[in-house]
Amino acid sequence: MSARAVRPAAASRGRARRAGAAGPGRNGRVRRWTGARLMAEAEIARKTAYAPYSRFHVGAALLTRNGRVFHGCNVENASFGLSACAERTAVWKAVSEGVRDFVAIAVTAGEAGGASPCGSCRQVMHEFAPRMLVYWRDGSGRIVRRRLGALLERAFDFKRKESK
Repeated sequence: MSARAVRPAAASRGRARRAGAAGPGRNGRVRRWTGARLMAEAEIARKTAYAPYSRFHVGAALLTRNGRVFHGCNVENASFGLSACAERTAVWKAVSEGVRDFVAIAVTAGEAGGASPCGSCRQVMHEFAPRMLVYWRDGSGRIVRRRLGALLERAFDFKRKESK
């Protein structure tokens, strides 16, 4: 599934709590995304997960600064170390299309399943957007929101040498 710009739900009517992530709207106006709307996009992505071994289907929706949403799902492999998480799949898709300005991601394993990003996914997201918002469902199905920095306090930062 390719990236697509999706209209935010109730946020434009002011009924939902605002997520702080924005994208361009009609007439150049900035429209807001709610965590619930981004989570709905993650649910769409979850439907394409390939998880024949664990049967633990996960979806992710990665929101970019310009309002594009990249879907990702987990893809398992018989050699478990070769499996890919939904969050990293979404990041790889965006980066492969030249997009690196991420503002938020929602991750879901369904309404009853809690699934915050794993440590590897947190480190990958930190590479591109250390201050991004992260949404996931807790074990009760409630949407939780944190800044990535709160989930990965001491991220690995490789100091790059300046190019000449």
